[in-house]
Amino acid sequence: MATTTSSQPNFEPNVTPMLDVLLVLLIVFMSITIQVHRSLDVQLPEVCSGPCNGAEQIVLEVRPGPEYRINTMVVAPSELAARLLAIYGPRPRKEIQIAGYPGVRYDDVVHAMDVAKSAGVSVLGLAPKESYLKK
Repeated sequence: MATTTSSQPNFEPNVTPMLDVLLVLLIVFMSITIQVHRSLDVQLPEVCSGPCNGAEQIVLEVRPGPEYRINTMVVAPSELAARLLAIYGPRPRKEIQIAGYPGVRYDDVVHAMDVAKSAGVSVLGLAPKESYLKK
């Protein structure tokens, strides 16, 4: 009596370990995506339905040197904080636009933003290139 046990090779892959690896990778990528995601709060300008009044808009220009101008009035770097405090103290809306000219150092623009924030400015805007290069 001869018994033949012919064991056939199983050609079906074992899917369970592959699914485990896939789920671990999915969790890792989901956690990395949450940590890497950074956002900026942006307020888009409102469209003027009637005549637009730009008199209340204040623009802080940062020029190379550094040289600062508030609505085309030259302000010394040492007096910038005091001047912004004087301007924004009585104002209910504390908004400013910052215009950085070509060739100005990034540190100077960030410094101007920090000084404006310390003066009580709540909304910082960046002026578009065309608005200050034509002057």
